[in-house]
Amino acid sequence: MTKDKTTVLLFIDEDQQPIADLETPIVFDFDTSKLTDGNHTLKIVSRSPSGREGIRKLNFIVKNGPAISIEGLQDDDIVEGTFPLMINAYDKGNLKSFVIEGSETPQTVPVWMWVLIILIAGWSAYYGITYFNGFPM
Repeated sequence: MTKDKTTVLLFIDEDQQPIADLETPIVFDFDTSKLTDGNHTLKIVSRSPSGREGIRKLNFIVKNGPAISIEGLQDDDIVEGTFPLMINAYDKGNLKSFVIEGSETPQTVPVWMWVLIILIAGWSAYYGITYFNGFPM
């Protein structure tokens, strides 16, 4: 009996054992929960009914672990002495219940927001002084 459909083998990274052997066309639920976080390669090997093969490689990044947020230090920063560093790590959880504790990263107020607040407060003070002192505008 000969196959009359093209089949595909799916490999992760450099594994010699395929994670799936499927006939096409197929919709495949690709579960990354067992992969470590980081860079991976999906190699797809197709075989036609006549025996010819085709190969395609796709690079992807897995990020299943807890998200890590850092404020106070960025990539390639040059630092010296002591400085404050805020680190938060939070996980998506089981997606059946929402956990408020640790799910949001607190952040400092940005400089442009302080400038805007000072400008609005200054304009309000000027308006209040000129309005209540009877100066024409």
